[in-house]
Amino acid sequence: MLIFNTLSGQKEPLEKPVGRALKLFVCGPTVYDYPHIGNARTFIFFDIFAKYLRSQGHKLTYLQNITDIDDKIILRAKEDSVGWNLVSRKFEKAYLENMRTLGIDSVNMYAKATDHIAEIVSQVKTLIAKGSAYLIEDDGYYFDLKTFPEYGKLSRRTVEQAEDAVTRIDTSDRKRNRGDFALWKFSAPDEPGWNTELGFGRPGWHIEDTAITEHFFGPQYDIHGGALDLKFPHHEAEIAQQESASGLKPFVRHWMHAGFLTVDGQKMSKSLGNFVTIHDFLKDNPPELFRMMVFMHHYRSPLDYTNNLVATAKKNLSDIGAFVKKLELANGEDSGNYAEEFEAKFKEAMNDDLTTPSALASVFEIMNIVAPKVYGLSEKSGKSLKAALIAAFDSVGINLPSPRIPIKIRLLARKRDKYRSSKQFIQSDALRDKAYALGYTIEDTPRGPFIWVRD
Repeated sequence: MLIFNTLSGQKEPLEKPVGRALKLFVCGPTVYDYPHIGNARTFIFFDIFAKYLRSQGHKLTYLQNITDIDDKIILRAKEDSVGWNLVSRKFEKAYLENMRTLGIDSVNMYAKATDHIAEIVSQVKTLIAKGSAYLIEDDGYYFDLKTFPEYGKLSRRTVEQAEDAVTRIDTSDRKRNRGDFALWKFSAPDEPGWNTELGFGRPGWHIEDTAITEHFFGPQYDIHGGALDLKFPHHEAEIAQQESASGLKPFVRHWMHAGFLTVDGQKMSKSLGNFVTIHDFLKDNPPELFRMMVFMHHYRSPLDYTNNLVATAKKNLSDIGAFVKKLELANGEDSGNYAEEFEAKFKEAMNDDLTTPSALASVFEIMNIVAPKVYGLSEKSGKSLKAALIAAFDSVGINLPSPRIPIKIRLLARKRDKYRSSKQFIQSDALRDKAYALGYTIEDTPRGPFIWVRD
């Protein structure tokens, strides 16, 4: 299996470690608001990735952090006149509920920053002892970028190019270098903090990730994932921190970044009125629909959320689900091994840097070949292709629709079939139209009527 490594800028083989599971860490949410569909795109992709790896025999430990102390959380708490921890717990709960509803269940561990203050303090102390960190009185401890000449090797940017290197709580005008970032920030009396050897304060944004991954995975591990906008400066800071603290390189073997999601060609913004939360999406749509939308795009490519995209994803799910259901009616003489042909192409696409659009194309390719003669397939051939298709979609967490048809509709279809058999076509067409108005289509087949949901 080949994976595009952001660090090297090329595809590289993903090798199974000897005697242990692959270690995957993905940057989780900062829990100060309800998660949106841009967040969902990233987390669904890495769920697809984890599920597919496991389906191919890889053992995997998947870790995700939750940033539950941060400037954004403190500001939201002040705006809502509640405690910061109430904000964190409320939106952490909302995030985990959204993940469950979306079928994202591949994560082995969620690690909250506030549960790892001791590990964060320990790593900051290590950086201080190694001369990589310095103190600004009445402010906090900062990472000195001049001590890490390789800063920028992931994003191919330098400190001098870092116009947006100042993020969150890194804005001190007393920093030694322009892009230096906070490791530990002293808290004001009205702000949350922890009494530690470093002083009363709270962690910087970047340090929590490396402290957490070092605790669970050690100083080096296999795969780090996240959204594209985290590549700089967040992931650059992680590399600088961990490689400086441990003296070991590389900190991570493979870096994977998921592309952006836009809405009708524009960045999501509450001011533009195009901000779509996961909750909003799920009010009107099944979770499989969003997963199909993600699957239709390569993970490194932009995804533009539009009404047309939603409609196409719905049609894809319905068409594939109906085709799989029709395979149950196969009872002919064609004993071709269509399953083996499909499986080979699907795996080839997935093993080439998870090229999901090509994997989906392999589904429609086999459908185009088989659909005109689907009822002529032998029962064995139909069963094997159905099993292969279901297994392929199971491997990426997509549940194909298999709706239960109400008895009322089934009786209507039987009555229509009798009219049709006796050449009473006016009555037959009227019942077909009635079924359509109720949300169902009826297709005549050699094995009797095939009923499917219209939407």
